[in-house]
Amino acid sequence: MNAVIGSHDLLLVTLDTLRYDVAEELAAAGRIPHLASHLPGGHWERRHSPGSFTYASHQAMLAGFLPTPASPGPHPRLFAARFAGSETTASRTWVFDAPDLPSALAAAGYRTVCIGGVGFFNKQGPLGSVLPGLFQESHWEPEMGVPSPTSFEAQVARAERVAAEQPAGQPLFLLLNVSALHQPNWFHLPGATREHGDSRESHAAALEYVDAHIGRLFAAMSRRRPCFAVVCSDHGTAYGEDGYTGHRIGHEVVWTVPYAQFTLPHRTDDEEAAR
Repeated sequence: MNAVIGSHDLLLVTLDTLRYDVAEELAAAGRIPHLASHLPGGHWERRHSPGSFTYASHQAMLAGFLPTPASPGPHPRLFAARFAGSETTASRTWVFDAPDLPSALAAAGYRTVCIGGVGFFNKQGPLGSVLPGLFQESHWEPEMGVPSPTSFEAQVARAERVAAEQPAGQPLFLLLNVSALHQPNWFHLPGATREHGDSRESHAAALEYVDAHIGRLFAAMSRRRPCFAVVCSDHGTAYGEDGYTGHRIGHEVVWTVPYAQFTLPHRTDDEEAAR
C-alpha cells in the first residue's frame, strides 16, 4: 500500500448487510457477472467482520481494521494507525499518524468523500453525522436510503458527479455505503409484496440489482488514474436461522462476510466504451 497511496485513487464499497453465503452462491451461479469479473478466481474471500452492525463495523474499518481473513493469522493490514505492539502492521502496511483513515488520507493530499446509504450516514441527527463527519465532503439524500428501490442508481449517479469534478492532480478516496441490501429489500424480488416481506431470496435479488449498476461506478473511478478498490460487506444478517432475524447479534451469518480487493486499471471513456 505504500506504493499505492498517492499514485492511485481509492474506493471502498461497503455492501451493507450482505451475507457471505448469498454473495458466493450468486457469484458461482453467474448471477453477478460485473462483480464476479473482478473477484480473484471468480470467488469472494471469506472474512470475519470487525462489527455486527453498521456503526461499529465502519468505525473499525475507517480506523484501518478491514474484515479479517477467516483463517488463522496474523494477517497484515493494508492500512494501520501507528500503534505500539500492533501484530498486524507489516512493512507493506501504509501506517498513518491520525485517528482515522479519512483524516490520514486527507493529510496525504487526498480529497475524501462519503456517499451514504443506511441511517448511520443520513446526517439527520448527531449519530447519523458521526461517520460522514470523518470526511471532507459527504452526500446523502432520501433517494439513497434503504426504502428507495433505486437507491444504488442514485448513489452511482452522485459518485459519477464527484469523480467528474475531481481536480486532475489530486487523488480521490471515496466511500460508498450501499443501502440496497439492507431491509427493506423485498421490492427487489419480482412478484414479492410488502406483506411477503424480506427474505434470503430478496436479499439475493438486491445484490443482482447492485451488480447491474456497479460497472458505472468502477468506470467513473478509473477514468483519471488507476483505482485500488475494496468491495466488502460490513456485516451479514439473519433470515430466521436458529430463530434469529436481523443483525447486531453473534451469529455466523452476521460475522461472516464477503471481501474482495483489486486494482481497476486506468481506462479512458473510449477504452471503456470498447469493452
